[in-house]
Amino acid sequence: MPSPSMMPRLCSMPVLSPTGGFVRLAWAEWGAEDSRRTVLCMHGLTRNGRDFDVLAAALAAAGWRVVAPDVPGRGRSEWLRRPEDYGYPFYVAAMAALIGRLGVDTLDWVGTSMGGLIGMMVAAQAATPIRRLVLNDVGPLVPKAAIEVIAGYVGHDPRFENLAAVAAYLRHIHAPFGKLTDAQWRHLATHSSAPADRGHLRLHYDPAIANAFKGVEIKDAVLWPVWEAVACPTLVLRGAESNLLLRETAAEMTRRGAAAAGGLVELREIAEAGHAPALMAPDQIELVRDFLGRS
Repeated sequence: MPSPSMMPRLCSMPVLSPTGGFVRLAWAEWGAEDSRRTVLCMHGLTRNGRDFDVLAAALAAAGWRVVAPDVPGRGRSEWLRRPEDYGYPFYVAAMAALIGRLGVDTLDWVGTSMGGLIGMMVAAQAATPIRRLVLNDVGPLVPKAAIEVIAGYVGHDPRFENLAAVAAYLRHIHAPFGKLTDAQWRHLATHSSAPADRGHLRLHYDPAIANAFKGVEIKDAVLWPVWEAVACPTLVLRGAESNLLLRETAAEMTRRGAAAAGGLVELREIAEAGHAPALMAPDQIELVRDFLGRS
């Protein structure tokens, strides 16, 4: 885990919600503000920015400024007053506001699952500030079966007696993260839980983010036109056992779209992981650091 000297600064700012009113967007930040390069690390659907503590500490030690936001409704960021406002248009707008606040012209992006989709949408924009993009176990086709698995647990609001119970829950739900140490699961549990009633703990996200899965027919999510507009160098990481980024989808990403046409897409599989590799193991960190370190 990160040493005390590499613990992040905790920051926040107001962002405007889609239907009016400001909410707080929180993030953790490592490294010097005047670093030559900035990387934004974006978490998955029910996760938060502190998932990236290990990766962020390694990148900061190598000279990066690292910013890991909590998407509104997760972690330290504020919950939205209207659950129907949770969605990718707002997430993209909130990240655009954050990029403006950081005061950089370009930055790199590491996105896991939902965070990768947000990054793909930002990278597809004209004059995007994204220089290099890392997509961690996500792509332009998310199969129905994988969405059904996520819909089966997201939005549940269990209570836990202690941090060990939270860690046990995460080990079960997020087993595809890979072979994490006890300390790493405890770290995730610490930042994935918040105080609840009668001294219990609860998960650190708004259960209402699950509303998007309710009362609708679940289908494949198809975003090939978005991917085809991405032109920056992209590293696609796939958990070898992933049910979300299928092997054929990942292979198609290396052949289809603007980045692929320029020979700018690299695909790497992570052994003994599914959806999605935790990016805590030294070899996974090295893959990301080496890719981002190229000019």
